[in-house]
Amino acid sequence: MSGQKLKYILAAIAAVLIIWFISDSFSQPGVNDLNGDFKEVAFYRNENNTGPIIRVYAVTVNDTLWQEMEQYGNFMPHTKYGNTQVYFFSDKNPAPKQVNGTAPYFEESFKTLCLARYEKDSMGKISFLKKPY
Repeated sequence: MSGQKLKYILAAIAAVLIIWFISDSFSQPGVNDLNGDFKEVAFYRNENNTGPIIRVYAVTVNDTLWQEMEQYGNFMPHTKYGNTQVYFFSDKNPAPKQVNGTAPYFEESFKTLCLARYEKDSMGKISFLKKPY
């Protein structure tokens, strides 16, 4: 096999691998692939970039698909030693339009309407509670 032919074969293999890697990275599952019509209605992230990052989400869903809710929480960003919380509400009821970084994370009047809470704590431990209040 000549050196020129080997270069073309290696270039073709490299091109196929690059195309494969790019297509694979753009076809990863995400929140849009979940059932439930999830809509983020409120979000909070503290401005502290040197300490723990706190993220709080209020999300509406059209059905109580518990596995899908937990999977949605798993898709949310999380920072090492940070805390991510996702509160789920029915899209048929009111949901908070504003959340904050300290408990209670939203107005007390919404607590009874909360379907579930997903939390990933500072050590990466996940908890998912149905009807947390």
